[in-house]
Amino acid sequence: MFDNIKNLRESVKMMKELQGKFNGIDMSNPEQMLASLGVNEDQLNSYFEDSLTKKVELKYTNQSDNKGPEYAYESDSGFDLRSSEDVIVKSFGRCLVPTGMSFDIPDGYEIQVRSKSGLALNQGLMVLNSPGTVDSGYQGEVKVIIFNTSGEEIKIEKGQKIAQAVLCPVVNGKWVNLINVSEINKKDRNDNGFGSTGLK
Repeated sequence: MFDNIKNLRESVKMMKELQGKFNGIDMSNPEQMLASLGVNEDQLNSYFEDSLTKKVELKYTNQSDNKGPEYAYESDSGFDLRSSEDVIVKSFGRCLVPTGMSFDIPDGYEIQVRSKSGLALNQGLMVLNSPGTVDSGYQGEVKVIIFNTSGEEIKIEKGQKIAQAVLCPVVNGKWVNLINVSEINKKDRNDNGFGSTGLK
């Protein structure tokens, strides 16, 4: 309780200091307001531009003979994963296909492994657990569970594209407190699930 009172006093003191700094400042003039706080507008703009344009680093090792991952187009969400060996997938069967790739995924991200649309359409091969999740703490080889939806046995050749990997921001376990409660708050949808919004 005493800590709360102390924190409240410090907050009030800080607010008074801020109020004193803004006295006599034209709040409709952003340049004057920033200058009064000792903030350089050019430096602030540069900071935000750097933050928005800075690329995420995704380090990897490649233990296969395949070329390293790359984005075909800058607008692509994912890069291809290739098989590091020949694999036979039986009709309506599944298998684990190695890629030879390992990633050092930054904290706050995950890699999602998804089916390739062309492979699914043309050969009936899909990532069974799509999207598969590669957590940032995992640094082993990425292997892909491939399912053959066709009535024929299919050979995946070494170097063939088998899936796509998408680096996605995610809230991981260290940022979540799981709290057991007797009841969750009611919301507008409640428990309306499958088909509840209608077909049209």
